[in-house]
Amino acid sequence: MNSRTANSTVVAESEAPTLRSQTGAMALWGGTIFLSAFLLFQVQPVLAKIILPWFGGGAGVWTTSLVFFQVTYLLGNLYAHWLMGLRTPLWSSRVHVALLAASLFLLPILPGAAWKPIGSGDPAWRIFALLAVRVGLPFLLLSATSPLLQAWYVRAERGSWPYRFYALSNAGSLLALLSYPVFVEPHSTARHQAFAWSYAYALFVGVCAWIAFRRREALPVMEEASAQQPPDWKTLLLWAALAADASALLLAVTLHISQDVAAVPMLWIVPLSLYLLSLILCFEGERWYRQPIFLKFLAVALAGMTYSLAPEFGNAGPIVQIPLFCSGLFICCMVCHGELARRKPEPRHLTIFYLMLAAGGALGGIFVGVIAPRIFHDFYELPGALAGCAILAVVCAIPQNIGILRTPRRRTLFFACAGIAALVLAFLPYLTAPPYRITTVLRNFYGVLRVEEFAATSEEPARRDLINGAIVHGIERLDAKLEPGTQATTYFGPESGAAIALNDVHQRGAIHAGIIGLGAGTLAVYGKPGDRFRFYEINPLDVQVARAQFDFLGHSRAQIEIVPGDARISLEREPQQDFDVLLVDAFSGDAIPVHLLTRESFELYFRHLKPDGLLALHVSNKFLNLAPVVEAAARLLGAQTKTITNDADKKNDIYTATWVLVYRNRAAPTGTEAESNLPHWSRSDITVQPWTDDYSSLFRILR
Repeated sequence: MNSRTANSTVVAESEAPTLRSQTGAMALWGGTIFLSAFLLFQVQPVLAKIILPWFGGGAGVWTTSLVFFQVTYLLGNLYAHWLMGLRTPLWSSRVHVALLAASLFLLPILPGAAWKPIGSGDPAWRIFALLAVRVGLPFLLLSATSPLLQAWYVRAERGSWPYRFYALSNAGSLLALLSYPVFVEPHSTARHQAFAWSYAYALFVGVCAWIAFRRREALPVMEEASAQQPPDWKTLLLWAALAADASALLLAVTLHISQDVAAVPMLWIVPLSLYLLSLILCFEGERWYRQPIFLKFLAVALAGMTYSLAPEFGNAGPIVQIPLFCSGLFICCMVCHGELARRKPEPRHLTIFYLMLAAGGALGGIFVGVIAPRIFHDFYELPGALAGCAILAVVCAIPQNIGILRTPRRRTLFFACAGIAALVLAFLPYLTAPPYRITTVLRNFYGVLRVEEFAATSEEPARRDLINGAIVHGIERLDAKLEPGTQATTYFGPESGAAIALNDVHQRGAIHAGIIGLGAGTLAVYGKPGDRFRFYEINPLDVQVARAQFDFLGHSRAQIEIVPGDARISLEREPQQDFDVLLVDAFSGDAIPVHLLTRESFELYFRHLKPDGLLALHVSNKFLNLAPVVEAAARLLGAQTKTITNDADKKNDIYTATWVLVYRNRAAPTGTEAESNLPHWSRSDITVQPWTDDYSSLFRILR
């Protein structure tokens, strides 16, 4: 053996342990980053599912929660940036380990019943406070883990390129979101989910603290000379703007599609998963984002989404709109995140890069979730975010050194004109909407309410519609031959389950009826002298519109009472009402909120019904077969059910509607009686596990 071979053997033997140790370190650090990201995004649907019933079950709960998580994520990145600024590694480790230990005292993360709201005011700040107290510090520390460990890794391994850790982090987040509706939600209760998450977080604290203690042995860092200058304010602003627009689009698209289906975690997870997938692809490597190709896709996506906002496109329905907006969101996020990946700095400036991404994400979320509902009377944030994406694409695609843009004044004028053009095109559906109809547009935490009027035609009289998001919640026919507010329409026609239930109990005389969900107040037309109709309505704007612009309540022959606030919380706090009939017609998007379909809610309904009282639930839905859920809860409590679906009558503005009637302490109509007197009686051919406040799953009831 010659000397060169011997030396090579010695070098190889000395490098082997080093390579193995580096591989082990990468696996440990990468695994910790992956676990932190998994926990970071698993806790969001877990907590949202727990608190959703307390705040009305609407999409606003998820949006508000996302805003809190984005702001806390920003604070976590700010904390990581501050920690890396400390000159003594020992102190940064001590501070981080101390906070990790302190966060263990907040476990488990289950919120108490004292957080339930009182009344019907805007619950946004209460949601913020609840989340801050129960999960604020753990979420902040999880948010800081990826940038902090990446920065520590760069200092420990000089010359390492850490951005694939960012892709790994987002892969953990995506796995958490996708696993929740498939593996977690169907097989465990919300309480078990919260405890399991708490145990996993305690494991994370132990591993992260061990890494921090091991890091104490590292030498103080010496700043190395770099060819790259620190990012200037223009670069920082562009980073933040790209992240903000992607975040705003995420929340705006989620709100838009939630209005058509249901406010359920499974649906909210789809847009967020696409958002994370774009981050993974863009930061994993350069091969996934090709600017020329994606800019062409972007033009098509922006045009398609903008056109779909036009009123005449509303009839396309969610089967078209949900794929359109989800694919459009993915393309927009690929452009925003792809341009961010193209502009990522060298690792020396890693924490400031992540800080600006987090700041932009928080600003986009705050704009959609907090500011827009308070300054816009309509859903303008979605076209605004689409216009912002178009403007940013122009900024990123056009070189700054071409002749026409060489001076600051010319650049400013060019981009101002491009911005105006983008805004005009994005808002074109609103600007070109037919002038006939919208008489009132109101908005609050619970969504957008529109009152639209249609002139009389040769075939039908004039009418006034109440639209909540994209769903019709009431129609009043303005027929000169009839007294206003005396004709039942939409889901409450003479052959509907609601009419059948009310006619059934009216055979005994005057009745006391409870109605969950007001809408335009259409069910008041069935009131007779001596009746008491008690409506429960969470949205104060709905009460205002039903009283001021529709005649159902004012012209009813029954005594009308309206109880503000969430119906379930109100019923929990009220004395026994002894209702003859209780009708559940509370809709969030196109479905009853989950917390009104659980075993606990049925026990509450039965407590307020007379022993032979009748319960009727409106379960119409385009995507979900909710009748088996009602049947399962009724069967568990010893009641019988019948499902009825009436035919549509377009001439009289009556829609096809499905109601489930629940009979307690008396037999449901059967055989010839049901078939001769009541149209379209049926029973579901599938069986599901009864839902509870801790358990619900949508997979078995998807159409």
